[in-house]
Amino acid sequence: MQTVNQLIRVKGSQVFSVSPADSVLRAIELMATRHVGALLVMSQGSLLGIISERDYARKVILKNRSSHDTPVGDIMTTDPVTVTPQETVHRCMELMTEGRFRHLPVVDSGRVVGMLSIGDLVKAVIEEQSQQIEQLERYIAG
Repeated sequence: MQTVNQLIRVKGSQVFSVSPADSVLRAIELMATRHVGALLVMSQGSLLGIISERDYARKVILKNRSSHDTPVGDIMTTDPVTVTPQETVHRCMELMTEGRFRHLPVVDSGRVVGMLSIGDLVKAVIEEQSQQIEQLERYIAG
């Protein structure tokens, strides 16, 4: 069973973040530029929360707020669920499914070391299953 650490090594540990004082517009522009659906909200190296496209849609657009005037800190999801590098990919999928969220920060000794999306996890599970199928087919074929 693959661990988060193994997945991060393959995927890379680059994370994108904004501060709670940044405008929502800046966050959305950064998401668009980086082709990601969520950003970490950080202050002085500490994880404060997460802002996602879903937060934007539900807490800005639907409430007719200004993206330019609304700070990220007003709409971010605080205290996001996190995992350690030792966690399994399957456990991460369980957490995301149960919590109904799509992005999962990876924290090691209080320091953010990566971020996983549901797409990263699905890809890892598909690759793992493909390898198992290939091994079984080779075993059966002799």
